Amino acid sequence: MMIARMIATVMGVGYLRPAPGTWGSLVALPWAWLLHVIGGLPLLVIGIIAAFFKGWWATSAMTKGSDDHDPSEIVVDELVGQWIALLPLSIASWRMGIDITVMWPGWIAAFVLFRLFDIWKPWIIGWADRRGDPLGVMLDDVFAGLFAAIGVVILAGVAHAI
Repeated sequence: MMIARMIATVMGVGYLRPAPGTWGSLVALPWAWLLHVIGGLPLLVIGIIAAFFKGWWATSAMTKGSDDHDPSEIVVDELVGQWIALLPLSIASWRMGIDITVMWPGWIAAFVLFRLFDIWKPWIIGWADRRGDPLGVMLDDVFAGLFAAIGVVILAGVAHAI
């Protein structure tokens, strides 16, 4: 249970107040940067996949026998979703050989858009959240991350077209 708690709360970040989900998303940023710097896009993708499956397991372990399917201290889902939101930056950096930190406006956009979609929960994001199970806990943030990533690409297109 201790390992599950460490994974699910992202080493205790989920216990920070207020807004543990925002703290989880915030701590995901330097870790995404580190993964990208060490291994580029491939390592970030591997990190997303590994964190998703470990997070699903840890969420299952932490919520087993509980009526609360998504306690606020579980923030591994935010980490996964935030990393997905950052994928367009990692892709651009990887393909074009650009230092990923140069795209700092994209980092801000990815963070803000992910938090907005994660809180607002439109369409399929809300559907995943309403599943009421550990997979839904993870999936709503995966979908929020995908929506945010699309938003990052759209904003980059607009910014670079001007």
